[in-house]
Amino acid sequence: MQALGLGRGCIPLHVCRCRRNAASPSAPAPPRPRNATRLSTRIAAVRASAAQPAQMERAHAEEPARVVKLRAVEATPESFAPFGQVIAASPDGDEFSPHDAQLDLSRGVPRFYIMRLQDRPLKFSTITHHASVTQCLGSIGGQDWYLGVAKPSIVDGPSDQSGQEGRKPLQSPAGHCYLPPDPAEVCVFRVSGPKFLKLNRGTWHAGPLFKADAVDFYNLELSNTNVVDRTTHHFKKHDGIIFVVED
Repeated sequence: MQALGLGRGCIPLHVCRCRRNAASPSAPAPPRPRNATRLSTRIAAVRASAAQPAQMERAHAEEPARVVKLRAVEATPESFAPFGQVIAASPDGDEFSPHDAQLDLSRGVPRFYIMRLQDRPLKFSTITHHASVTQCLGSIGGQDWYLGVAKPSIVDGPSDQSGQEGRKPLQSPAGHCYLPPDPAEVCVFRVSGPKFLKLNRGTWHAGPLFKADAVDFYNLELSNTNVVDRTTHHFKKHDGIIFVVED
């Protein structure tokens, strides 16, 4: 922050060093310079503005989180279109088409692996996106699972642009800028049977979540996605919210 100082036109205060007679009445205090009053007002305004985000986070941390219940909807090519694709089985011999997963793995080395997850109950308070890659997730064996999502919110750069409720762009540790996800736009999908989800670049996602004790998932991303391309928003910390999935 740039220091605020008095301008050249400010009137300096002179301190009188004369000895006063005990019987003499006290001299009236000199009037406070008008510029000094303006300076104090500006400093107070800057300090109050800088303290607001920290005060809001402390308030959310001190207050009990509000539980928001979300009803899960079935993931279909139509319902999931704003976030990515739903890919189901197709006959052997079919040629590549728009119904196949449209992948972007051009920014690194692809990594396809089996991911074992345990104890992922149907609730979440954080959500993550990857800005440099599409991601594919599917359960091995076709077990039902759930995913919380919000639309991509990556922006070109920091600016005065703001989202709903005055949400300002932030810079991710990965280097890009984004608008924090709006809790009102978060929804949950249920994935049933032998199909997988392809997430568009930047799609916010929370999960996979499931009712079983453990589920194995196949996962297609880049070799360093979780190291250099992982941006997370904390709903409990920033919005005072925990989401619970109903199904």
